[in-house]
Amino acid sequence: MKLLLPALLTSLFLPLIPVSSAQDDPRSAIGAENPHLHVRRGLVSLKKRLEVDRECHIAFLGGSITQNTRGHTAMVPAWLRKAFPDAEVTVTNAGLGSTCSTSGAFRLKPHIFGKEKVDLLVVEFAVNDDQDAGHARRECIRGMEGLIRQTQRDYPQCGIIMVHYVNPGMLAKLTRGEVPVSISAHEAVAARHEVISVNVAAEVAAATKEGRYRWQDYGGTHPGSFGYRVASNMIIAALKAGLAKEEDGSPDQSAALLDPGSYDQGHFISPEKAVFSDGWKLGKVGRELLPLGGIRPQYSSYQLLRGIQPGASLKLEFSGRTIGAFLLAGPDAGILEARIDGGLPTTHDLFHRFSGGLNYPRSVIFRTDLKPGKHTLELQLAKEKDPRSKGTSASILFFEVNR
Repeated sequence: MKLLLPALLTSLFLPLIPVSSAQDDPRSAIGAENPHLHVRRGLVSLKKRLEVDRECHIAFLGGSITQNTRGHTAMVPAWLRKAFPDAEVTVTNAGLGSTCSTSGAFRLKPHIFGKEKVDLLVVEFAVNDDQDAGHARRECIRGMEGLIRQTQRDYPQCGIIMVHYVNPGMLAKLTRGEVPVSISAHEAVAARHEVISVNVAAEVAAATKEGRYRWQDYGGTHPGSFGYRVASNMIIAALKAGLAKEEDGSPDQSAALLDPGSYDQGHFISPEKAVFSDGWKLGKVGRELLPLGGIRPQYSSYQLLRGIQPGASLKLEFSGRTIGAFLLAGPDAGILEARIDGGLPTTHDLFHRFSGGLNYPRSVIFRTDLKPGKHTLELQLAKEKDPRSKGTSASILFFEVNR
């Protein structure tokens, strides 16, 4: 298995049920008629790659649920290798703990499509859009629709399966008959763009309500082996149904975006492109630049633009309708004042509720719905800070621009 990024603390995801018993447990079985599978489009190109070309590259995009190398990112490729023994199946795992669909829309191309042809993209962000980002419906749509449209437009031969995982709060809503905002928004995107979707959350809610198994058996927000087997069996059932369809699986490019502001042209810009004053330093992610808080190892190879002094400023010329940053918000994360084209400033508190002990990865959008074309972003570190923060810093990995 090829990993695009190092796995993070896989020991955190020790299975509650042994792998062999999870695989054989009849409670994890998923029938083709399962109501929480939505096979809206066939996978004709993927079928050709598996049966004729005898090779397949499957990529996974999501948060820490995806990042776990013993979860569906291992179980689904294992099924493909068994079902198509003559095909060489390679894997990219682009799971990044804590990241949401907004980050996904901007990092899609460098992290998924940057090097090799991808035949199948499996994407999940429902949990992190809900609990980490706390997104409203608009942002859930703009991130997920942005990455779906980019894939369908620029890589039309790549099949897509969207997966909705679950946390306790989402489970409680589903049990009451409500649909969590992130799942509702992502499903709307899947329906509009005819993407196969797998609603693990709804299946778990039904199973626990009916007494087929317990939430503890599933394993929690980060599933145990049994929970991943349930999810993987659902993905595999959707794969089987998609591969059995004979119609052309090419996406319909005429489908209008649900939200014209979706990040369908999202991309990263290196912080090296900015012009910055004294008080900023450019270097590799590490303890020298980030003296406080944990540093996840997958960021060690990244360049970081770090500012700590109130009043330190930078300027970035860009072309697009949206501008933001993918950054690490640690215990000393401060507040940024942002101006576009010399206009009135907006303030952006970088400190996240998970920043206390960790340089927490997050996307912060400074301005959206701009007129297309060239703009100038000016950022300045404020003197004020979040009362929970120990400083006034900003640590920028990339600028996020949607053309």
